[in-house]
Amino acid sequence: MKIAQVTPLYEAVPPKLYGGTERVVAHLTDALVELGHDVTLFASADARTKAKLVPVRDQAIRLDPAPFKSDLAAHMTMLAEVLDRADEFDVIHFHTDMIHFPMFRKCAGKTLTTLHGRLDMKDIPEVYRRWNEFGLVSISD
Repeated sequence: MKIAQVTPLYEAVPPKLYGGTERVVAHLTDALVELGHDVTLFASADARTKAKLVPVRDQAIRLDPAPFKSDLAAHMTMLAEVLDRADEFDVIHFHTDMIHFPMFRKCAGKTLTTLHGRLDMKDIPEVYRRWNEFGLVSISD
């Protein structure tokens, strides 16, 4: 199976410092490769992986010494790259919260979104009601 793994760009994969989401992505991605899947990881260039790496930023955002940077711009650029290549994959697995929902609505059926963060925030239920065609997995309650 051809699988795209799409990770947040805040930490390296695996993380050099704290990074629970990035650690999960690192282990899952390498395990899928070991099982024989054709996996592509969209991440920062400092990622270490057994998968094919598509570096969408020179380094993880928190490790970048640049005084001014935009995490939103970095993630939007990565999502545009994933969308341009969406037809290459059987499954696109997002670990980027919900930011991809509007862009990927037309191919939601081939996506999976793992929710790594809190789900009890005021504005979140409306997002999941509005974009209810996305498959979701939560790592905790």
